[in-house]
Amino acid sequence: MSAQTFEATANGETPLFYEVEEHHHPEGSSTMLGFWMYLMSDCLIFAILFACYAVLGHSYGGGEGPKQLFELPLVALNTAMLLFSSLTYGFAMLTMERPGASVRAVQGWLIVTGLFGLAFLCIELYEFSNLIHEGAGPWRSAFLSSFFTLVGTHGLHVTVGLIWLVTLVAQIGMHGLGQANRRRLMCLSMFWHFLDVIWIGVFTIVYLMGVLG
Repeated sequence: MSAQTFEATANGETPLFYEVEEHHHPEGSSTMLGFWMYLMSDCLIFAILFACYAVLGHSYGGGEGPKQLFELPLVALNTAMLLFSSLTYGFAMLTMERPGASVRAVQGWLIVTGLFGLAFLCIELYEFSNLIHEGAGPWRSAFLSSFFTLVGTHGLHVTVGLIWLVTLVAQIGMHGLGQANRRRLMCLSMFWHFLDVIWIGVFTIVYLMGVLG
């Protein structure tokens, strides 16, 4: 650590000398702290959306409810896609941590993760289009408004995660697995697993409890 000396005088008296030491911060520590703060803010957003659904989830406006609208087998398949994507991302991180990690192997696991994530989005869009085709769009009732907002916000996050993942695959191909790219992969890992946890809450509270409750 280096030190700097500052001179200060007070009321014309003998100068006073202060030695200030510069503290070393690990490279990337501010990035990880900032990303944790972002995830906490995202937690608040989803907490508000879950709270809105809890309040409005039984306001059907004379229309159909979860038992008539939701297809549990389709939602279960969608959930499996996201869980598999989380698993394959974990394999990518384990591969990255191996001595002499192969860039192609890490990229391969990331591509598989992206394919599972894309399948999740396609199934979700298929479900949305079916509901709207049946006249159960977000304008139909407060229940459907809160449902589309909660599930759609999660889907938007998955879309952002996929764009981020594609960008990282390209960056790794160009610059390898340096410290900067490892840090980016770690941030995306936290983001992806966070979305997995949120979806488990959506599946349990919105779909499972709605159909079986």
